[in-house]
Amino acid sequence: MGTLRRALHLLPFLAAVACAPAPAGRGPLVGVDDAGDTVRLARPALRVVSLIPASTELLFAIGAGPQVVGRTRWCDYPAAAAAVPDVGDGMTPSLEAIAARRPDLVVLYLSGTNADVAARLRALGVPVVQLRTDLLESVPRHARLLGALTGRAAAADSVVRVFEADLAAASDTLTPTAARPTVLDLAWDQPPIAIGRGSFQHELLVRAGARNIFDDLPQASAPVSIEAVVARDPRFILTTGDSLPAFATRPEWQVVPAVRERRFVRVHGSEFDRPGPRSPAAIRTLRAALRAAAR
Repeated sequence: MGTLRRALHLLPFLAAVACAPAPAGRGPLVGVDDAGDTVRLARPALRVVSLIPASTELLFAIGAGPQVVGRTRWCDYPAAAAAVPDVGDGMTPSLEAIAARRPDLVVLYLSGTNADVAARLRALGVPVVQLRTDLLESVPRHARLLGALTGRAAAADSVVRVFEADLAAASDTLTPTAARPTVLDLAWDQPPIAIGRGSFQHELLVRAGARNIFDDLPQASAPVSIEAVVARDPRFILTTGDSLPAFATRPEWQVVPAVRERRFVRVHGSEFDRPGPRSPAAIRTLRAALRAAAR
């Protein structure tokens, strides 16, 4: 109920941001992306192709939704994003599909697989920002960068203030490590790939009052063995689907007590797939699911 009250309290603010007037022409605008590249625009970007679901969500949150003219098939929030033309995948995307949208700014995930597309877009004179949306700390930085480049700086600052306050309020900073339930969070199961501390999903677990059994992995995710899972013996396994994960019925996984005893914590929703303004709500949902599983 507290989460619902908070969401209702924020509705007027979010509606005001979404209905904010289009940015006035001004410039130049300068920003530095996560690759360390400086982006210079003569005026606010009015045709943005966003190829990261987290960035698409942020653009809508800061009131720049009407300026988004291209997205990936994975950009499913907010609902208004569905009206934006789908240009395909966000990793190794189609240059032709992007160019057809006549963008004055393209947002790409910072990855070696996107380096060629970024270079080719710049060669065509299209400004590019490359962002790494792996951690919650990226949300304020990316909101302000996108706000500056789309003429929505004031709205971005407001979104950041709300996000930071809500994140602090949602986070469990008091439960000692020894009292936290241990959780396995798998990014993939064939082969097993576990979430490490380099991922915002690890942060969701910690802020919800749990302990990630692979918190010693510095990466966002890394391959692990079933034997390593057995050795660390998680109390719960996190799943983001509506039903039991496929590996729950596989013979080789029955050596894991949490699998054998069906100790799964189930949550679902795209807020668990990307860092963004909904992350505080995701933390609250996860905390409630953990408490329910522990009863």
